Parts: sequence; C-alpha cells; structure tokens
Amino acid sequence: MFTTKIKALHPLKNSVIVKDMHFGNRLTSTGLYIPDDNAKSRGIRSRWGKVYAIGPLQEDIEVGQWICIAHGRWTRGIEVEFSEGEKATLRRVDNNDILLVTDEQPDDDHLGDYD
Repeated sequence: MFTTKIKALHPLKNSVIVKDMHFGNRLTSTGLYIPDDNAKSRGIRSRWGKVYAIGPLQEDIEVGQWICIAHGRWTRGIEVEFSEGEKATLRRVDNNDILLVTDEQPDDDHLGDYD
C-alpha cells in the first residue's frame, strides 16, 4: 500500500474518518481462532473503528469515540504518515450505517455470536 505524507486532515461537512479497524484473523478471549473470512458470507459482519476526525457539521460523533459500522459501509483504506511520524490507515464511513457509539474501546470487534 502506498503511504501518503500529510500534515493535517479536515473532513468535509458531516464526514466521519476512522482508523484502527481490524480485518485480519482474530483470537477470542477463550482461545478460539477465527480466520479472516471477509470474502465469504460468514465473514460479513459489522466492525468497530476509532473516530479519527469529523467534519464541521457532524453532531452525533466525537473524535476519539469508537463506532460500529455496518458491513462494507466504509471506503478502502488510505495509509497516511503524519509529520510526527505516526502512521494510520484511514477510512471514510457512511453516516447512515453507523450502528453504535461508545467512549471506550470495545472488548470485541464484532456483534453477535458465532455458531
């Protein structure tokens, strides 16, 4: 993935930009290994992301909160490097598909049970 160097990021209107979305294999707290199966129907699930930036018209979400987004309702990630050396993969989220919001990082990055 190509890394873009930027000084600052300012989303437009009511846009929400997230980072820290998990897409790889997972290990549950009980030790079960769940493979990355995003391309299969059983991999279709909501995902959590940390709000990195919001547009000036966004009234429902604050920077630093965690939001749960309906499956596939985010853009492809763009890897950025800030002037301080921090790297992050950022994605824009569809506002209509934000399902939940919390101030603390969720213990798990999915909703529902696995059969």
